[in-house]
Amino acid sequence: MNLISKILGRDDTRSLTMDQPHPDSLLDTGAQGVIGRPLDRVEGPLKVSGRATYAAEYPAEKLAYGVLVRATFGSGTITDVVTDAARSVAGVIDIVTDYPTFIRNPQQGGETKAPTQGVEKVDYFGEIVAIVVAETFEAAREAAQLVTVTHEPIKGAFVFEAHRTEAETPPPDQIPPRTEQGDVDAAMAQAAFTLDATYTTPSQNSAAMEPHASIAEWKEDGTLLLHGAYQMVASDQMQLAKALGVGEDKVRIISRYVGGGFGSKLGIAPESVAAAIAAKKLGRPVKVAMARQQVFDATVRRSNTEQRIRLGADADGRLTAIAHETLVSNLPGEDFFEPAGMGTHFAYAGENRLVDHKIVRLNWLLAGSMRAPGEAVGMLALESAMDELAETIGIDPIELRRRNEPSQDPEKQVPFSSRSLVACMDKGAELFGWSDRKTRPASDRRGEWWHGIGMAAAVRSNMLQKSSASVELTTDGRAIVSTDMTDIGTGTYTILAQIAAETLGLPLDRVIVHLGDGAAPPAAGSGGSWGAGSSGSSVYLACEGIREKLAKAMEVAPEELTLKDGRAIAQNRAVDVTELVGEGITVTGEIAPGKQEKLFNQASYGAHFAEVKVNAVTGEIRVERMLGVFAAGRILNAKTARSQCLGGMTFGIGAALSEELVHDPRNGKVVNRDLAEYHVPVNADVPQLDVHFVEERDIHANPIHAKGIGELGISGAGAAIANAIYNATGVRVRDFPITCDKLLEGLPD
Repeated sequence: MNLISKILGRDDTRSLTMDQPHPDSLLDTGAQGVIGRPLDRVEGPLKVSGRATYAAEYPAEKLAYGVLVRATFGSGTITDVVTDAARSVAGVIDIVTDYPTFIRNPQQGGETKAPTQGVEKVDYFGEIVAIVVAETFEAAREAAQLVTVTHEPIKGAFVFEAHRTEAETPPPDQIPPRTEQGDVDAAMAQAAFTLDATYTTPSQNSAAMEPHASIAEWKEDGTLLLHGAYQMVASDQMQLAKALGVGEDKVRIISRYVGGGFGSKLGIAPESVAAAIAAKKLGRPVKVAMARQQVFDATVRRSNTEQRIRLGADADGRLTAIAHETLVSNLPGEDFFEPAGMGTHFAYAGENRLVDHKIVRLNWLLAGSMRAPGEAVGMLALESAMDELAETIGIDPIELRRRNEPSQDPEKQVPFSSRSLVACMDKGAELFGWSDRKTRPASDRRGEWWHGIGMAAAVRSNMLQKSSASVELTTDGRAIVSTDMTDIGTGTYTILAQIAAETLGLPLDRVIVHLGDGAAPPAAGSGGSWGAGSSGSSVYLACEGIREKLAKAMEVAPEELTLKDGRAIAQNRAVDVTELVGEGITVTGEIAPGKQEKLFNQASYGAHFAEVKVNAVTGEIRVERMLGVFAAGRILNAKTARSQCLGGMTFGIGAALSEELVHDPRNGKVVNRDLAEYHVPVNADVPQLDVHFVEERDIHANPIHAKGIGELGISGAGAAIANAIYNATGVRVRDFPITCDKLLEGLPD
C-alpha cells in the first residue's frame, strides 16, 4: 500500500440524520453540468434492444416451470385438492399444496411483519392455493386447468353497500385513521356557504406492464436466490425469509429491472413463496410467472371509496370547516386502509377540521398501496368539492384556493418546508389560457360537442426513508455505485449516475450503477416517491466522503476542491483523480430521517388544467389537452421528471373516465380481470400533455434538496377533468369513473 492509500483508507461510512436543514449542496455548483438536464436514460439502449433482463428471463440449469392454481369460490375451507387428472399430463413433475406456508395476502412492504399465510381457509375468489410444476410451461398450464379444489362454504361479504353500516375504525398506524380539531358541525351551521357531497370511486388495479414473476433457486449452502419483480428488495428479503421460516441471511433477491409496479410489487406476492417451496421440494430451480388474470385475481387492488366532503366558508370564501370522511374496504384482519384524507390535512386553511377513515370488511382481494395511496382518490373528491364550492360562492376556482392558502400546517401548526401551490396555479393559468375560460357551464357548444375547462390542485406528502449506498472510485477513474435500490421505470439508474457524476466531477459514461441486488447496501426501495430523495442522498453522501479523501490527498480543504472532467482542481493545481485514489476508495453513504420531518410539513405541490369536449348526443368524453405545473424541490433530470408527471396525469385520465374493477356480487370475483376489459387509457385517449416545473429547493428535505414527484402527477389530475366536464355540460358526476351513461340524462337539450 502506497502513502496515498494509507492516507485515504479503502473503506469508510458517511452518515447523516436530517436533524438540521442542509442549506448548502454540492449539486448547487454544477461544475460537471449534469444535474437538472433532460438526459436520456443510461439503461435505455438495453431496454429498447431487449438486453435488459427482467425477472422471468434469467437462465437456470434444469429449470422447471410452475403455474399457480386459484380458488374458484369466494369464501370457504378447502376440503380437497383433486390432482389425479393433472398428474396424468405428460411432463408434470409435481403438484404442491403447502397450506400453512402459501401466502394468502401479499404484504405491502415492511420489515417487521410477515405476509398473511395459510390458504386452507380461502378469503377471496382467485386466492392461490397450489402450484403445478412441469418440464414445460405448456404442460404446467394444461395440468393446472385440470386441478379441482373442493370446499366447505363459509358465508362471505361480497357487496360493499350491504355492509357499509358495519364499518369499523382501523387500528392506529403511521397514518392515524382519524384526526379532529374544533367543531365542524357548529362551523357548518354558521357558514355563509356550505357544501355537503359524497363522491365514490371503484376498486382499481395497478396493471403494470410486467406481470409478477419469480425464479427460485436453492444453492448448496442452503441459500435461496430469487430473481423477482419487486420494488423494495431489503424488506422483501425479510418478508420472504419469514414466510419460508429461514434466516434473513439465507435469502437473496435480485430485481435489476422491474417493468412497472405502482405499489403492486412493494411486498412479496404469492408466486415468490410458491416458487421457493416448489424449488426446495424438487431440488431444482422453478420459474413462476403469473398470468395477467392471476395478477388481477391475487395481488392487490386500490380500495374502492365512499367519501363525504363537507366544506363551510364565510362570506369572503374563506373556509371555516373542512370534513373528509371516507369508507374503504379490505379483507378481515388487514389493517391497511386507503388514506383518502392524506392531502386534506394540509391542502387548505380552516380552523374546524375532521378527517376520518373506516373499513368495511369484504371478501374481495387484498386492498393495498397503489400509486399515490390516499391522494390519488382523495384529491379527486376534495378538488371536485372545491370546484363545487367555488360555483356556489360565485368566485373563480383558483381564487377560492388562493384565499385558503395556509401560512403553516393547519393541523400540526408547523411551517411548510416549501410551498409553491399558488405559484403553480398562477403559472398554469397563464400557460393554459385560464382567463379565456367561459365561467357559465354549458355555454360553449361547437357543432355536436360541448367544450369546457377545469383545474385542480395537487399535493403529495414528501417522505425521507433510511437508505444506504456504496460508491467506489476506482484506480482508472470510474465510479461504481452499488445499492439494492430498484428502477421500476422511474429512471433510478440515470438519476443515481447523475448525482455521482456531478459530485465526483466525472463524465456520465464513467459512472456505473448496480441496482436491485439484495447483497448490496440496503436502500429505501421504490415506493412512496421517496426513492430519489432517499437513495439519491445516500449516493450523494458517499461521494461527499470520497471528495473529502481526495481533498486530504491534495492537502487542501474540501471546500477548496473542484472536481470536473475527471480532474481535481485546487490552489492553482490540477491533477487527474487517478493520481489520488491509490488502490481505490470506497465510501458508504447512509441517510436517515430526523427532526426536520417533525419540525416542518414537507410536501410537493402542483396544479392541473384540462380541456374536454363532450358529445351532445352520445355523451362521449374526449380530453383535448392537459397541463400540469409542479414544484418538487430540485428537479434532478428534467426528462425523467417530466416522464413521471406524464404517467401520473395519464393515471388521472383513467381514474376520471375509465378505470373500474367490477366485483361479482355473488362471490367477490373480479369480473374484468385483463387489459381487454379493465380499461386503462390508451394512446387514443391521451392528448398532448404539457408539463412545467416551478423552480424550487427544499433544504429541509435532504442534502440534495429534491422531493418526490412520481405520485404528485396523479394527485388531482382526474378532478381537473371532472371539473372540465361540469364546465362543458353543467352536469356534476360524483360517481367515478365518469362514463357516458352517467352524463346522458343530464345533458342540455
